[in-house]
Amino acid sequence: MAEHYYTVTWDQLHRDSRALAWRLLRPEPWAGIVAVSRGGMIPAAIIARELECRLIESVSVATYDEEERAAPRVIKPPTAAGDGAGFLVIDDLVDTGATLTAVRALLPRAHFAAVYAKPAGRSLVETFITEVSQDTWILFPWDTAPQFVPPIARR
Repeated sequence: MAEHYYTVTWDQLHRDSRALAWRLLRPEPWAGIVAVSRGGMIPAAIIARELECRLIESVSVATYDEEERAAPRVIKPPTAAGDGAGFLVIDDLVDTGATLTAVRALLPRAHFAAVYAKPAGRSLVETFITEVSQDTWILFPWDTAPQFVPPIARR
């Protein structure tokens, strides 16, 4: 169980993804974007819009077998991205780096970026927005639902 939790709302994810797009803006256009499925798909769509990039590819990597962490397994390779030259690889979070290590083996010439980064995986991305501690579990908006929370005084 995580020691800390960080809840990210849809609004916050949108703002942070736009901030990442600002950092990724460059004079020459990117050849395309590779979204790391599934968490990187929404940030990648936001970034693609902000950078006016139309070519969006995806890569799917499984790192869990049921609820147990397993060796990363590429389920769907990013064929259109070649070796990654000129491409951005976008993920929501780099945690231990296991997923991005598998993707980097496929796309060694790509630029890797994540909205959020933990210390253990931070070196695997060239660009990120927010660093969180390794013992923090990020609750993304697609993993949560609005619900009643009792006042602190009642707990």
